[in-house]
Amino acid sequence: MFSKILYPTDFSKVAGRAINYIKKLKDAGAEEVIILHVIEDYDLELMVTACEWKEGKVDECIEKVKDDLEKQSLEKMVEIGEELGMNFKSLVVRGKPFHQIVRIAEREHVSLIVMGSHGRGEFAELLVGSVTENVIRHTKKPVLVVR
Repeated sequence: MFSKILYPTDFSKVAGRAINYIKKLKDAGAEEVIILHVIEDYDLELMVTACEWKEGKVDECIEKVKDDLEKQSLEKMVEIGEELGMNFKSLVVRGKPFHQIVRIAEREHVSLIVMGSHGRGEFAELLVGSVTENVIRHTKKPVLVVR
């Protein structure tokens, strides 16, 4: 059935709700989960601006911020993987979240994407959330949306 799951997370409470569903899928035979965190370009731009305000070497500040973000994300992802109690792989990438989720799902040949949805935004996005809605529109993989 679903042997390899992609779990994109922004570490929010809503994204965390998907963990219980992944545990149930493990009981149903899922063997591996790929835990994905996408650092959005917009967030990095804000941090670059903060680094520019500081005196000193802007490039060093930017690299430190990026490294710290990746390190913190990986630490959280290891905790999630251990909680799930199954084989897992942690990935931290930069870019537009829905693009990266769709790209990683294809590259890793996952059988299911399990993701939380904030349900914020306008019109169609109000129903599931903008990132989730875009993933559903652009992926060929099945998507389980947890609210």
